[in-house]
Amino acid sequence: MIYYTIQAALESNYIDKVIVSTEDKEIAEISKSFGAEVPFLRPQGLAEDTTTTIDVVLHGIKVFFSQEKWDSMVLLQPTQPLRTSEDIDNALVFYYEHSKRSLVSVSEVGDHPILMRRFDKDRKLQKLFDLPSSVRRQDMEQIYRVNGAIYINQMESLTRETSFNDNELGFIMDKSHSVDIDELPDFALAEYYLSGKII
Repeated sequence: MIYYTIQAALESNYIDKVIVSTEDKEIAEISKSFGAEVPFLRPQGLAEDTTTTIDVVLHGIKVFFSQEKWDSMVLLQPTQPLRTSEDIDNALVFYYEHSKRSLVSVSEVGDHPILMRRFDKDRKLQKLFDLPSSVRRQDMEQIYRVNGAIYINQMESLTRETSFNDNELGFIMDKSHSVDIDELPDFALAEYYLSGKII
């Protein structure tokens, strides 16, 4: 999966340096063979299930980017391998056109949250939103979800309190480029899009 992310970053017209953060020596070698730089190995303490993305990013800034002056950072997670260099470049253009406000990529949701429910303590269904759900599906307001494919932030703005998912600007991506691979069925969906060459 990391190949697709590295390749998209390298093919971008605007990204100057592609850095991979990993604690794994094999992933580091694979990443370098694909053309990325791996100037440091991440400490094991920053490779746990409880490790936050911002802690990983701030570590990278401290050990590498503090040596050089950089304007902005594009965060590309390898679990979203279908994003393209064109997606990245369009997001960067959008970011700079909007005064370098923090950006996160989004895509349309399939299941509208107006139809979602949760259980209360008595197993009674409760709406997530206080809105009538009798509206026709085609009349429902379009809702978007953070897809995790592209995050762009000014380097100087990053702190421990930064939540990338709460970035201000939303850059809309096609759903076929927005597959987030967390489970085996996600692999099948990604393979479907890749084999059909529709991205």
